[in-house]
Amino acid sequence: MQAANANTSGATTNGVETGATDDFVTVFVGETLFGLAIERVHDVFVPSGVTPVPLAPAEIVGLLNLRGRVVTAMSLRRRLGLPDAEAEADGTKASPKMAIGLEQAGETFALVVDGVGEVLKLGADSREAVPINLDPRFRDLATCVHRLDGRLLVILDVDALLGFTPAGAKAA
Repeated sequence: MQAANANTSGATTNGVETGATDDFVTVFVGETLFGLAIERVHDVFVPSGVTPVPLAPAEIVGLLNLRGRVVTAMSLRRRLGLPDAEAEADGTKASPKMAIGLEQAGETFALVVDGVGEVLKLGADSREAVPINLDPRFRDLATCVHRLDGRLLVILDVDALLGFTPAGAKAA
């Protein structure tokens, strides 16, 4: 991860100063493109053997084994308030496609997504504040957006994403 850590100093391209950049792992939920700070991503894998957890919040898909560790699997679709993926054409339930391993407060989470894209190195020139007209389901979990060749990349705040409370457990 040396390259990821070197991204905050002034990078050079052919001797030209390009300024500070940030690296993001891109993920898809449906057709929407999201970005996660690369320093927060530990693994990219295909989830298998997910064990459901009774009475867990709707966002929690279950538990899985990741190299000998029990990991909480969370659906990014459900966390964003989106419906589950449609069933396959043959009538079988749609299975999780990919997962991103993240850590929060010493605990490992698997963030289940529809697909994983590429790692993008983006500078401040394409960064914008979260637009007021961004889908409200995404707005509270986003830190900023980047405009990329006709697409919008929504950068998610991993702390806010993993720092949720179960529905109905609001403080009095």
